[in-house]
Amino acid sequence: MADRFCRVARQVGVMTGRKTTIHLDDETDRWRWVCPRGHRSWEPTNNHFWCAKCARQMSHDDEFSPEFHELHDKRSGETRTRDEIRLITTVGPYEHREGSA
Repeated sequence: MADRFCRVARQVGVMTGRKTTIHLDDETDRWRWVCPRGHRSWEPTNNHFWCAKCARQMSHDDEFSPEFHELHDKRSGETRTRDEIRLITTVGPYEHREGSA
């Protein structure tokens, strides 16, 4: 029941212009969202995303970078920018902090 509620809440958020929530520790969420090349090995960093598989496959003449600002939703076919996404971890919202602890 809670899973269905989360899906409906995400859809309502998309339709109303609110941020789409991705739970970083939820395997289903992680597999649903992919980098521009379709990889699931992405991680949030600073104010963008980074893909490990893109970084390993990158060549000097490659038009794709391992750094990008949009994730593609495999379920809906839509793309969301970093600013349109709210990332959640088991300890709360993911927020990049400048500097060290």
